[in-house]
Amino acid sequence: MAQRHTTSLALRLRYRFDNLMAGGTTALIGWFALACLTVVVPASTVLVWADRAAPATLSGRLAAVWVSVGQTLKIGGAVGSPLYVLASVALALVALLFVSTLVGLITTGINRRIMLLRRGHSTVLESGHTVLLGWSDQIFPVVGELVAANANQRRSAIAVLAPKDKVEMEEEISTSIAATTAGTGIGTGTTRIICRNGRTTDPTALARVSPRTAKAVLVLPPEGDTGDAQVVKTLLALDAAVPEPGGAVVVAAVRDTRSHLTARLAAGPGGHVLCVDDIIARLLVQTAREPGLSLVYQELLDFAGDEFYTAAPQGLAGRTFGEALLAFSTSSVVGLLHADGGVALNPDPGTTISAGERIILISEDDDTAVPADASSCVDEDAIVTAHSGAPEAERLLLLGWNRRAPLVVEQLDQFVGPGSTLDVVSLADEVRTRAASGVTEACSHLEVAFRRGDITDPELLAKLDVPAYDRVIVIGETGHEPVPHAATPPPARAIDLGLAPETGTETDDRTLVTLLHLRAIGEAAGREPSLTTEMSDDGNRLLAPAREGADFIVSGRLISLLMTQISESPYLAAVFEELFEAEGNELHLKPVADYVRTDREVTFATLVESARRRRECAVGYRLRAGTATGPAYGVRLNPDKRQRVRFGEHDWLIVLAES
Repeated sequence: MAQRHTTSLALRLRYRFDNLMAGGTTALIGWFALACLTVVVPASTVLVWADRAAPATLSGRLAAVWVSVGQTLKIGGAVGSPLYVLASVALALVALLFVSTLVGLITTGINRRIMLLRRGHSTVLESGHTVLLGWSDQIFPVVGELVAANANQRRSAIAVLAPKDKVEMEEEISTSIAATTAGTGIGTGTTRIICRNGRTTDPTALARVSPRTAKAVLVLPPEGDTGDAQVVKTLLALDAAVPEPGGAVVVAAVRDTRSHLTARLAAGPGGHVLCVDDIIARLLVQTAREPGLSLVYQELLDFAGDEFYTAAPQGLAGRTFGEALLAFSTSSVVGLLHADGGVALNPDPGTTISAGERIILISEDDDTAVPADASSCVDEDAIVTAHSGAPEAERLLLLGWNRRAPLVVEQLDQFVGPGSTLDVVSLADEVRTRAASGVTEACSHLEVAFRRGDITDPELLAKLDVPAYDRVIVIGETGHEPVPHAATPPPARAIDLGLAPETGTETDDRTLVTLLHLRAIGEAAGREPSLTTEMSDDGNRLLAPAREGADFIVSGRLISLLMTQISESPYLAAVFEELFEAEGNELHLKPVADYVRTDREVTFATLVESARRRRECAVGYRLRAGTATGPAYGVRLNPDKRQRVRFGEHDWLIVLAES
């Protein structure tokens, strides 16, 4: 009962205090003055009476109490006639009022400024910085790569504008970078990350990140069905905020091919717009045809490894492109950058290099692209001649269906030999799938067959005889209702195996389950299928039940790296556009035995010369013995041309060659 009474009394006192606080300004001032007097007057009285030097008379002591109270409350405490005391108290109160008002105004102004800075509404006064517009999971690899690219800069800045709380953005980016660079002690280095809050479709809000003085502006595609429309509106707002063309490189990305042309028009002639669906479909097909190619592109797009640079021709002006291939011992020459900005990848070896052109090469850094002739390292006796045969008929399997699937089918038809077949297994019904693709009737080399089924069903996968296929492609399945397995009713699952929306990482859940069953099928058959998998989230790739070094096309990370590379070097837009095209030059992994003898050690310069005679540019190799060992998984890009290596019959040479 005593506890109940104590609690009740505390609640009553709190209730009365709340009523007191709600009484208004006048009541608060009155109660506050009364509380001060209740404490100060008794305390002053005790001090005076306890002072041995206090006046002996009562009137003297009362005057001393008044002086103590006045000094404590800052109202003077003057002693004299009543009129004098009253005037001094009034003057002290007026001074106190003015000082308090001034302090209040200063405090309010500071608080407003702090809140303004916290909301991220102030203007960024930077030049030569990189602007990121929008917020999605892609922002973390973009920021990480920009930090790596600016590692050798004395001072750099990244300005982020998104409709998100400024502090939350800063904390999420800081956490992501700390996790990425854990153990290295690097962090953001010399790069400052500045976040601002605002809608990217508002020209006034865009001005907060100073796009006019930036060196590059990246428009990230947000998640959701309206993401492409948001990118287009952001590009239009950017044009309104910066009506006069500046020096900033504008790079944007849209997901749907139908939005690509619209976004390009909004970006203007100087903008670069990437189509996620188109690029991912092309890379899926290229990697499915040549396993290991995803690792090569990962190395080229990541600033941590070797990437594309340009170098002045110096002493190579007037000489041929074929001679330039062996003119750099520690860099791999792949093309020419013309004076007008045009790009020529793998030109004819007899092409003359002019003084106004720059040489495109793969190098560890821009300061390692130094001419050093390696022609003396060529071993003529080791070079062999082999002729590529015509493409043979293949059996292909496509598991899953999404918006990119028709593009995958179209690309496969351009590369496979006559008589090849493609079996498509998806929850989409046959009529809808055929109507969505629109390309099956036009296929000249590929015969497409559709089968309705759930790709996470182990019984269905077992009936397909997956190991019998030459190539297997798994893509994220989206946009349909799940079909229960016929054998048993669907059990309760921790992971929802229903088909996910068109965007988001939920599509990876079904892909992970499919890979788990495919691994079991491969182990039972004693033969691992040649598998290429599409995923949305790089974090889910780490969970994938697949062998080390397996081919994964992680759409979000790949597009982020590609946008970052183009923002740093705009000419790379034309380079990657040709690499991803079905026509023109692209990267290949070809048998080393077609270029050199495998019964001896040879220099990489010998491989470069052998590839040159076939109108190809050799840029690296992959050793079969290292395919299961990370982090390179046997891939070695841009080796020293003087280095001697003994290759095996099943090793590959990475070349840039015509399709």
